[in-house]
This record gives sequence, structure tokens and C-alpha cells, in this order.
Amino acid sequence: MAAERLVVIGGDAAGMSAASQARRLKGPEALEIVAFERGHFTSYSACGIPYWVSGDVEARDDLIARTPEEHRERDIDLRMRTEVTELDVPGRRVKALDRESGETYWTGYDKLVIATGARPVRPALPGMDAAGVHGVQTLDDGQALLDSLDNLGAKENRRAVVVGAGYIGVEMAEAMLTRGFEVTVLNRGEQPMATLDPDMGRLVHEAMDGLGITTVNGAAVTKILTGPDGRVSEVATDAGTYPADVVVLGIGVEPETALAREAGLPVGPHGGLLTDLAMRVVGHEDIWAGGDCVEVLDLVAGRTRHIALGTHANKHGQVIGSNVGGGYGTFPGVVGTAVSKVCDLEIARTGLREKDARAVGLRYVTATVESTGRAGYYPGAKPMTVKMIAELRTGRLLGVQIVGRDGAAKRVDVAAVALTAGMTVEQMTALDLGYAPPFSPVWDPVLVAARKAVAAVRGAGS
Repeated sequence: MAAERLVVIGGDAAGMSAASQARRLKGPEALEIVAFERGHFTSYSACGIPYWVSGDVEARDDLIARTPEEHRERDIDLRMRTEVTELDVPGRRVKALDRESGETYWTGYDKLVIATGARPVRPALPGMDAAGVHGVQTLDDGQALLDSLDNLGAKENRRAVVVGAGYIGVEMAEAMLTRGFEVTVLNRGEQPMATLDPDMGRLVHEAMDGLGITTVNGAAVTKILTGPDGRVSEVATDAGTYPADVVVLGIGVEPETALAREAGLPVGPHGGLLTDLAMRVVGHEDIWAGGDCVEVLDLVAGRTRHIALGTHANKHGQVIGSNVGGGYGTFPGVVGTAVSKVCDLEIARTGLREKDARAVGLRYVTATVESTGRAGYYPGAKPMTVKMIAELRTGRLLGVQIVGRDGAAKRVDVAAVALTAGMTVEQMTALDLGYAPPFSPVWDPVLVAARKAVAAVRGAGS
């Protein structure tokens, strides 16, 4: 019998994880694998780009987990600089464009994996395509930004404007600060880090100010102004104009699903492809999708959401590859865990914010505590703030946010496990967490917050 053909669209985390896992389960005599990647790189850490830009990561190649040559050695026909431009679902084929030669051709498939990722949000405003304006989603984007910075030479008082104050925005603000730029962050929201509640975002704002980063809230960009050389010179907003030698877009990303939409595949309210637990596209037996181009189930809210994280993408790829290769796997959903930092300030969240809980009809109480990451008497103990959200009456944990230093961020993992297990805040107070003065107070900050949340639940019920 002739081998089945698996076609993979996208050569990063989800796509190549799927291809690699499928290859482990089926050899080339049973499964031919053809993968298309429109960029120059495969299997890399997009999350590491800000640290490469800052210089904390020395070389671009340090972010690459597996090269095209390594994939080909595993009998995967990986075609670089080749973009799939059309998907013919009834005909079970894809149309590809070789970006180097300009050649176009059709390739048939028995099974298809869509892993097209996400694209940076780039508002349709005047000047957004000017030289010196950069998104940072791919290694190609990161290289373009570094080349742009090199073009500035040794200019004094270099100024960077970061548009957006989410994870990408604050990480790129740190990167620009590390490279010696004067940094201004323009944020449309009430506080930076809209993934946090505003009271916790305020702590981030204060810390950024202390680091020398100017954060302007409530500032919507209206246009990018350029100099005589066509390069960005200023960023205009409804709150004023800010000089810039370089602009970094940190507004967020959107699922890259134009190809799938045009082919009639189902997308959700956030623009991502809809899949079942096996990561199979809903209504299509032989098409799977994973990574930043899909929506996933939020286990706490009970709704789908779009989360662009490499952790999820790699898990999706493993599940898809197992199913394509004749095994079995499922991806049940997420609780929305994410961590970040700006210089030594650590930021973490999992589960629902207050507005998320309201949006799905949940009534809740909150508890916020200030503690330290080590015993207060131990040298180097630094403050952290933990906010916990629990469901009214039941006490079920709904969400946790942490802002602090000295190991604050990874404490959110305890809450992520508790959310996944459906624990109440009262059950959390009995968790047997590790203790020693260099690592934690006798009562870990997460447990202190849980105790306060228990009191809030009981008080609300009286």
C-alpha cells in the first residue's frame, strides 16, 4: 500500500511537534510528511525574542530547538520559505508559493495539520508601515528589529516607544531599557498588564516608573510621524506626541486564520479555529489544528479563548501527532496561566480576573495580601502581593494574580494546579507546601491569601 501523506502548514512549535510525534509512531513507509514554513526558521522559542533583543540571550540560534536539517534527517520533507496560499478542502490539497523562486504548485494530502500561528496586531493607522516600526512575533521580526537598531548607530539619547502594555509590551520595554534607550510605553488601558485586574496592574505601573520606564495610560495611538528619511520620528496619540527613534508594537496578537476562513473552516468568537478534544477541526475528520491559531477551552470559565503560548502549542502538537500517527491523545483545556517580568519585577496570573468572572455570571469575593517570598528575618526577603478570587458560597478558587520579586511568579503554579483540580480556597489552606526560611515564610503567601479568601467567603455568606 502507498504511504499516507500528512501535510503540515507551519514549521514552529505546534506544526513540527505534530510532525515529529507522528514520525515517531509511523515510519516513512507508512506516512509521508510534507511541511511548509514561510519563514527562515523552524522550532524556535518566540517567547525568548525579547531576551535575545535585550542581549540576555547571546545569539539567535540559541532560541532554535531544531533546525530544518535536523527535521529532514528524521524523514520530514520540510520546505522552507514556502507559503501555503490556498486550501482546497473538497479536493484535499494545498497550494504553495516558493518565496525564493516564485513557483506555485499544488500538493495533495490525506491528513492535514494547520499550525499557522498568530500575527502581531498592527492597527491600520497612518505611518504604521514606516521604517523603524516593528512587531515581534517571529525570529525574522526579531532580526529585523535588531538590524533597525544597528542602523541607528551610536546616536545619543536614543528613544524607544512601545505601543501596548501587555506581556509583549512590558518585556520589550525592559529589552529597550537594557539596550540603553529612553523608554515610553503607550497604553490604551487604565493600567499596564490588562491580563491583571487594575489594582494589580497599578503595582506594575509603579514598579515600571521606579525602573525609569515612562508609562502613559489612556493613550490611544492615532498615527506614526516620520522624518525626511522616511523613518519614524514621533508617535502621535490622543494624549500627546512622543519622540521615537524606534517603535515596538506590543499590542498583542491575533490568530492567523485567514487561510482557514477562506476555506470555510469553523472559527470561534476570538478568531481562532475550533477543534475537539483531539485537536481535530470541528466537522473535519482528517484536519487538525493547534498552536496560536486555535481557540481552547477555559476550564474555569467554560468558554473558549485565544491564548498564544508555546507551552500550549507544544502540547497541541504532541496530541495531534499522536492521533495522526495512530495513537491517542486529548487536550482538555487551560486555566490561563502566564508569567512575565520587567527587570526584577515578576508578574503572574492564572484563572479569571474579576471582569472575567462577571462576564460568565459568577459571583465572587476577593482577598489581597502582602507578604514576602522568604521568612521576613531571612536576608533578601522582598515583598509580593497576592490577589485571590473565589466563588461566593462554594469557595471554589477562580483566579490568582501575583506581583512581586524574589521568586514570586512561579508561586502561581500552585494556584494553577488547584484551579485544574477544582479546589476550594479552604482546601488550599491545608496544602502541604515546602517550607524553609530561604524559600518561604511559615505560611506561604499563596496560603495566606487562601486563608483570607476563606474568611471573605464565610463573611459574605453571613
